[in-house]
Amino acid sequence: MPHCIVSSRMPLRVPVLYFALALGVVPAAAGQGLPAGPPAQLGFSPARLARIDTLFRSYVDQGRLAGAVAVVVRHGKVAWSGAFGMADREAARPMTPDALFRIASQSKAITSVAAMILVEEGRLRLNEPVSKYLPGFADARVAVSTDSGRALVPIHRAITIRQLLTQTAGLSYGTDSLIRDDYQAAGLGPAAGYGWYLADKAEPICTTMDRLGTLPLAAQPGEEWIYGYATDVLGCIVERASGLPLDQFFRQRIFAPLRMNNSWFFPPASAAGRLTAVYAVTPDGALVRAPDGPMGQGDYITGPRQDFAGGAGLVSTAGDYARFLQMLLNGGELDGARILSPATVSLMTADQVDTLYHAEGMGFGLGFEILENPGIAGQFGSKGRYGWAGAYSTNYWVDPADDLVAVLMLQALPRRGLDVADKFRTMVYSALISPARAKGP
Repeated sequence: MPHCIVSSRMPLRVPVLYFALALGVVPAAAGQGLPAGPPAQLGFSPARLARIDTLFRSYVDQGRLAGAVAVVVRHGKVAWSGAFGMADREAARPMTPDALFRIASQSKAITSVAAMILVEEGRLRLNEPVSKYLPGFADARVAVSTDSGRALVPIHRAITIRQLLTQTAGLSYGTDSLIRDDYQAAGLGPAAGYGWYLADKAEPICTTMDRLGTLPLAAQPGEEWIYGYATDVLGCIVERASGLPLDQFFRQRIFAPLRMNNSWFFPPASAAGRLTAVYAVTPDGALVRAPDGPMGQGDYITGPRQDFAGGAGLVSTAGDYARFLQMLLNGGELDGARILSPATVSLMTADQVDTLYHAEGMGFGLGFEILENPGIAGQFGSKGRYGWAGAYSTNYWVDPADDLVAVLMLQALPRRGLDVADKFRTMVYSALISPARAKGP
């Protein structure tokens, strides 16, 4: 068994990777397709990076985590990577660097980039109304509480594409008490797993979003930051503005140019054996296999395979997602493939919502949460660090000031207090001992 693969039955021990790092040797990377570099030359302490191995091994050995794949990239080179535990405990299938993960809301970054490609080409404008592409939203109503129950009031202003990108369109996931019954009846909200799950629907995404356009909003557009179906609506707009199904647009304009060959809405049968099992953290902290269906394993291999949900529908690998993030860190280009201009990436990763986003020290751009004040936020990272996470407990960030990309892939739903992502970020930054340079060695 390769040293970077750890069985849940293997005893905790000093990681073999520590000795490799100490010698300046980089193991086979989970960031497949990105070059590897000696950690010390990339500004990391090899001994401190080895703490990350100990972290993941201990969580696996304690039964708090089934398995994980993670990768750390600096100056465009993989400084550290690892695959730990089991991809499927019941099947005794070890985790491998090319394991597939349901990335849920990490899909939002890719859909946001797709929309900005069309903005750059003049086929979309940030401030044009959503109703140009989904006419039902022209007559949108907002549910408000009244003494007698609720009322539906007209929107004060048209929902814009920019509001979809910033999650300020007034769209929730339909589980709010004032609107949940409407969404339930439409097959959304409580009828869609935890609200965001669309992979079991035997219809195109625009059919789903046209139906969404008939349902009440949770808030007035532009007046609140509310997390919900906004990026799924955006995915439909990408389809209608480009004339391509969303999966084809992603393949032609993002995945193929970036050599992200392991990213799909619905993986082909040839890749089915690499899909990682989902586990649920119980209220007492135990880890059990999640059920089949929308609130567990999902319908990513079998099922209708028709609804391309840009908000939470993709499956990918740590290596593919690291390439996507490195493109953003490079100002929209990777290995000669330019996806966006530097000006567009700069706009996407600048705070767009000011006080509407209530996380202290944080802002929100066109698809990303942004660290505005590390001290106020109480988080490791430099001002301008951006990223997000996924419902299955995947996580990522990009830190332009430190020329750093990190990806963490695991599958826990619900995760109920699982804190390994926060510890991973802490250990990455605590291992970073040299300041960023404009270019790597």
